[in-house]
Amino acid sequence: MLNTLKKLALGAIVPLAVLAALPASAEIREHQLKFASANNKGHPQVTGMEKFVELIKEKSGGKIDVKLFPGGVLGGDVQTVSALQGGVIEMTVLNAGILASNVKQFGAVDLPFLFNSGEEADKVMDGAFGTGLMDLLPDAGLVGLGYWELGFRNLTNNRHPVTKLEDISGLKIRTIQSPIPIELFNSLGANAVPLPYTELYTALETGTVDGQENPAANILNAKFYEVQKYMTVTRHQYNPQIVLISKKVWDGLNDEEKAVFQSAATEARDYQRKVSREVDAKAIEDIKATGMEVNELSPEETQKLRDAVKPLIDKFAAEIGPETVTALFKELETIRGK
Repeated sequence: MLNTLKKLALGAIVPLAVLAALPASAEIREHQLKFASANNKGHPQVTGMEKFVELIKEKSGGKIDVKLFPGGVLGGDVQTVSALQGGVIEMTVLNAGILASNVKQFGAVDLPFLFNSGEEADKVMDGAFGTGLMDLLPDAGLVGLGYWELGFRNLTNNRHPVTKLEDISGLKIRTIQSPIPIELFNSLGANAVPLPYTELYTALETGTVDGQENPAANILNAKFYEVQKYMTVTRHQYNPQIVLISKKVWDGLNDEEKAVFQSAATEARDYQRKVSREVDAKAIEDIKATGMEVNELSPEETQKLRDAVKPLIDKFAAEIGPETVTALFKELETIRGK
């Protein structure tokens, strides 16, 4: 009799234990969301978004439906952030440094020549520093779900080859709408012109600007090689991207739904970074194949660029907050074993 009771008890307990281990799909409600970005289909950013959609559909049992709006069709990055704050658009992914106008500490990730590799950036952004930045976002009406990658930025122009610092002087260079990139190119002797990414191709085509700076994957994906003759591998800045969800939307989710969003964003992050690095490794050869002239800076010339922008780092450290910049460099020293 005792054994029978034990079996009956176990029979009751096992299904409950199994249920406890499964996602509480009964708690996940139906949602439809818009996920916007500036890059076009085929870019690693959008490939990551597609992976996110696939994962969230799977993890929610098909209840959460995320529609993608790539190519800037819902507006440029700055406009999209405002739409997230208002709850008009639910999600976006963009360069983390653009958020400096909302949370000044995000300006730290825009500092030039900061990271030596994407893997080094991962450790900083996935660690205490990057998490600390995301903790500041809810006060600005935003919630961060993790960091993806845009990559190392390189310079292109339509006037002449750039093989030394002096060649940059006088060029009208489009930059992202963020204070550090603007001052970075002004300090190198260029005339920085901040523009939304959605307006860049036309600005290059019409000669409104002479050049621009973006990772190789962007140069390919946006077909800038059609309106630019020269590229220089400067790797002057690395862009971590951040996946954002509107705080208004986030606050309306229950714990099970939030866990699904976070899990999908994290898995998509690892996939997106892998794709981004594979594309970047191949992109420069693909750009050469289009007929663009691609130049590499010598170590001496790269050092001249680094020296030229050092005053910028000191200036912006005061604006970003010395404690934030100090924490960032300490984290880098720890990672590098110094």
